[in-house]
Amino acid sequence: MLKIKKCLFVLLLPVLIAGCTTVGNLTPGQYPGSASGFYRVEASWRTTQSDVVPGSITASVMVGNNSYDMRPVPVVQDRWEAFIPVSAGAEEIRYRYRFDFMKYAIGGQKPDSVLSPEYRLKITAAK
Repeated sequence: MLKIKKCLFVLLLPVLIAGCTTVGNLTPGQYPGSASGFYRVEASWRTTQSDVVPGSITASVMVGNNSYDMRPVPVVQDRWEAFIPVSAGAEEIRYRYRFDFMKYAIGGQKPDSVLSPEYRLKITAAK
């Protein structure tokens, strides 16, 4: 039993050292139609990775082949927002978030990124 615990610890050690990064979608699943054609999307970023270079994080939201820069939400830490254009008459869009950052590595810093799963935003008829 002791050997199994040692093996399990050795196998999990890299995961514990590397940490974890999560991207959360804070955008509602649907919005009423907007005359402006722009819709706000918001994401959260959380990481326990100790090798992320502070201040190096940038975020974007990807809709099809288009990418839109996100900006940090004022006052709230680790939240990002963007206003994305949606074609008139569209009933739904699919999007995902991408977070790019630098991380410390042997010999300097290297780029890395995290891509969220795909999300859907339903556009309902304006009331």
